[in-house]
Amino acid sequence: MYITVISFLVSFATAWWIFKYVLRIAVDKNIVDNPDARKLQKEPVPVLGGVAVAFGILAATVIGGIFCDMSQVYPLTGIMMIMLYIGVMDDILGLSPRLRIFIEILAVLALMYNTGYGIDDFHGLWGIGRLPGWVAASLTVFAGVGIINAINLIDGVNGLCSGYCIYVCTVFGVFSSRTGGSAGTFLAASCIGALIPFLCHNIFGAKSKMFIGDGGTLLMGTVMTYFVIESLHGGSSAETVRNANFGLVPFTLSVLAVPVFDTIRVMGARLLHGRSPFSPDKSHLHHMLFELHFSHIGTTCTEILLNVLVVGVWWTAYALGATVDVQFYAVLLMGAAVTFGLYGGLACIRKRNTRLYSALLRFGDRTHVGHSKWFCKCRKVLDR
Repeated sequence: MYITVISFLVSFATAWWIFKYVLRIAVDKNIVDNPDARKLQKEPVPVLGGVAVAFGILAATVIGGIFCDMSQVYPLTGIMMIMLYIGVMDDILGLSPRLRIFIEILAVLALMYNTGYGIDDFHGLWGIGRLPGWVAASLTVFAGVGIINAINLIDGVNGLCSGYCIYVCTVFGVFSSRTGGSAGTFLAASCIGALIPFLCHNIFGAKSKMFIGDGGTLLMGTVMTYFVIESLHGGSSAETVRNANFGLVPFTLSVLAVPVFDTIRVMGARLLHGRSPFSPDKSHLHHMLFELHFSHIGTTCTEILLNVLVVGVWWTAYALGATVDVQFYAVLLMGAAVTFGLYGGLACIRKRNTRLYSALLRFGDRTHVGHSKWFCKCRKVLDR
């Protein structure tokens, strides 16, 4: 517990302190995200926030190594830094989707090799236990690349990516602490501490606003992938809950449901229309909420709450004694409902311009708090 608290405080203090220096570099070197027809900002915004987050995590790892064995975390940290570098390169130069996918595959393979983890056990889902090596490797690469891209694709609204990653790290951090996964608990605390300062500047700042960028999303996508494979590999500490009919696969899927299902929906729609699944557009769920006049804060809170709802459905199924298979189907249905169903329903309501649509617009307008006293005070403090 003491190491967890220390790692959180060190990462928080480091990210808070170094943020202004990273921001200054981004402004001086013109490393910014320029507005276009697809993006929601109206002016260029610095895009090196992931570097500040990475420094916070690194500082916590170094200090943590003084007090306990960090040998399990060091290889992961190295892969995270490589992904940060690739993401920053993408922010500055713009890499092709094929090259990025190739690098992501290598990163997941390196993660499997250095940690010894992989999705090699279904833990009773459909009566399946351990998987053959080639199946486990293929499934891990497919899931890992999918998670990394899902996290990258939700970075379209101020605070959404960082806020969502804080939520995911909190869930997996608590889960790891309850099952004895010390490395996962430490990493979750470090990430939360590093993300909070960035989230505050990203939401409340005007002069100090900075996007997390592809560097940050690839970094955090790697962390999310680690949490999943650490929970699902055979012989993991998470297996201590298997005897209680705890569905590990449904649980991990529920925690990441909204970005995963929304990515599947968006890429599937692009393929159906004969386009590349990586071609940019404005068809994500957060774009739809923004069109309903939701603010950045309102959109972020709505998507996180939708994901919490999916986790709640899984927990209810588990608490009622449902089998692992039933838990999985419940998560699938709820995940599809809050992404496919919600997006389609909102699009239909918007097209027909009904009273419900007008009510949603009014509700969306109420989520704009940028001129409230408390918001202005926070902005004044952060922009000093």
